[in-house]
Amino acid sequence: MTGKRRDGNAVPVSDLAAHVIDPVLRKRAGITIGLVQSWDEIAGERLAQSTRPEKIAWPRRLSDDDPFEPATLVIACEGAAALRLQHETGEIIARVNAFLGFAAIGRIRIVQKPVAPAPKPRPRMRPLSGQETARLDTLVEGIEDDGLREALARLGRSVFGEKR
Repeated sequence: MTGKRRDGNAVPVSDLAAHVIDPVLRKRAGITIGLVQSWDEIAGERLAQSTRPEKIAWPRRLSDDDPFEPATLVIACEGAAALRLQHETGEIIARVNAFLGFAAIGRIRIVQKPVAPAPKPRPRMRPLSGQETARLDTLVEGIEDDGLREALARLGRSVFGEKR
């Protein structure tokens, strides 16, 4: 697969990654990348912030003659949102089934665990030397707008402070 379309425009990385990730997700978790990407629309903005679909657990069929049984959607959820999610399971099941195009999901199992990655701590900035402070002051002194001048000075302090 190339990184360019026939018309010469670049292909988004997400499109390239979807072709690699989707089969793995489908095999390991029984879930598609489309469901994960559309989770905001399916669950709603309020629930999507603290939940994510983990996997679809299909019941075992002993033979091809066994009747179809809907699967269980496992959803990871953070603490207090579990009660909200439990209250809206019927609506979520209906929305997921509408997204998938058939009655694939019959119930939801909620697993409580952290959903959002932990925020990375901001690196501590080293104090600026007198020479760096003077240089920064001369760089921003010609700016008339006080707000803009202060914002650029903060940006300069962070840029100079990161250098080792």
